[in-house]
Amino acid sequence: MTRITVAKGDGIGPEIMDATLNILFAAGAQIEIDEIEVGAKVYLSGNSSGISLTSWETIRKNKVFLKAPITTPQGGGYKSLNVSTRKFLGLYANVRPCKSLYPFVSTKHPVMDMVIVRENEEDLYAGIEHQQTDEVVQCLKLISRPGCEKIIRYAFEYAKDQNRKKVSCFTKDNIMKQTDGLFHQIFDEIAKEYPEIENEHWIVDIGAAKMADTPEDFDVIVMPNLYGDVLSDVAAQITGSVGLAGSANIGEECSMFEAIHGSAPTISGKNVANPSGLIQGAILMLNHIGQIKIAEKVQNAWLKTIEEGIHTNDIFKEGTSKQKVGTKEFAQAVISNLGKTPSLFKPVIYKNQSQLKLPKYVRKPAANKKLVGVDVFVHWNGSDPNELAEKVMLVENKNNIKLNIITNRGIKVWPDGFKETFCTDHWRCRFKKSDSTEITKANIITLLQQCMIENIDTIKTENLYSFDGKAGYSLGQGQ
Repeated sequence: MTRITVAKGDGIGPEIMDATLNILFAAGAQIEIDEIEVGAKVYLSGNSSGISLTSWETIRKNKVFLKAPITTPQGGGYKSLNVSTRKFLGLYANVRPCKSLYPFVSTKHPVMDMVIVRENEEDLYAGIEHQQTDEVVQCLKLISRPGCEKIIRYAFEYAKDQNRKKVSCFTKDNIMKQTDGLFHQIFDEIAKEYPEIENEHWIVDIGAAKMADTPEDFDVIVMPNLYGDVLSDVAAQITGSVGLAGSANIGEECSMFEAIHGSAPTISGKNVANPSGLIQGAILMLNHIGQIKIAEKVQNAWLKTIEEGIHTNDIFKEGTSKQKVGTKEFAQAVISNLGKTPSLFKPVIYKNQSQLKLPKYVRKPAANKKLVGVDVFVHWNGSDPNELAEKVMLVENKNNIKLNIITNRGIKVWPDGFKETFCTDHWRCRFKKSDSTEITKANIITLLQQCMIENIDTIKTENLYSFDGKAGYSLGQGQ
């Protein structure tokens, strides 16, 4: 018997959770439930996190969390509980199987069967944002070596365990050479440890186009957080419907299982919602806790129900579907099919995914790190970069730190900028020693003090380091 935490959520959440739990218990799932309240009611009670401390304690005690969709109120500084849960509990791997149900669910891709493994904790979802000038805001993209190693190794171990033949990596490292470049580099490193599994890398834009056009060419795809979020929804939709997909969020200690769709408040309480996404999430949960025979029974019954043409409104199609049913009726049809197997779909036989044992991350030896320059970001309302350069060069101090380049939104505007380049009020002024040797933080403090004297509005700095002689920063575009 496994004790799990359940949250019924908002909108259609309570309806589809009740339907899902009825199926699980009818199938003989060996689970006990602790129910918690999360989402809109908690947010609007004055709790900006959407969850109480006692609910956190319940999740952490049980380790397994089955969650229905929730609503995050707009405005007011409310943070996404989904993102918070993944990060607080270290749920680094988001696993989303995407398989077509042709011909019973309409799709242009009848043989599609792939799994997207998405990094779940970092990237732009760190949520670190600042307004820096009147015209410019920033969001920090954070990619770490341990984050990359954990998710990429998980993808290969998953492929190995599930007899998948290929792992594909999507990044945009032709542009983001430091962040996405690190992800690609580590993918290549880890791929060498799995010679029996084919590996490939795609630039995310053409990779996404390829996935949408010929998804049958992919097997397991591993991606950083943002790309994985977007493309896993695309993949689910082209199988037939986002409403049919579930996901697993896996960490070293805890796990969370859910549908990938939202709370759909416009149809809540009408008994029309499709519970399939949460059912699929619950099947992933059963696999994870080792109840694979129950998972097989539920999945085969669900496939049998789809095959019989018993469909909710979102996937009902005249000529293919046989009976339009509501949420409760669909669940009852699945329950009636427990113990049966589909005739046209291949009956499922699962392996226990909880057996994936990944090594703990081991920190690499520290590199030889040298401070070689500084980017000073300036709020300035002028429009001529040459005028700004003259002003900034007044602060070049006696330590031989020289203005190297000025960029605006990443593009070089001084020296030798183009008059056609549109500039905002946010300028990056890069200072380096003329001989490229190491500088000190005291040099930077002196530089900033001189900026104050010259009335230059500095808004942030970024230190420029080399690691084992390799630049740890990007050039300006056009440099």
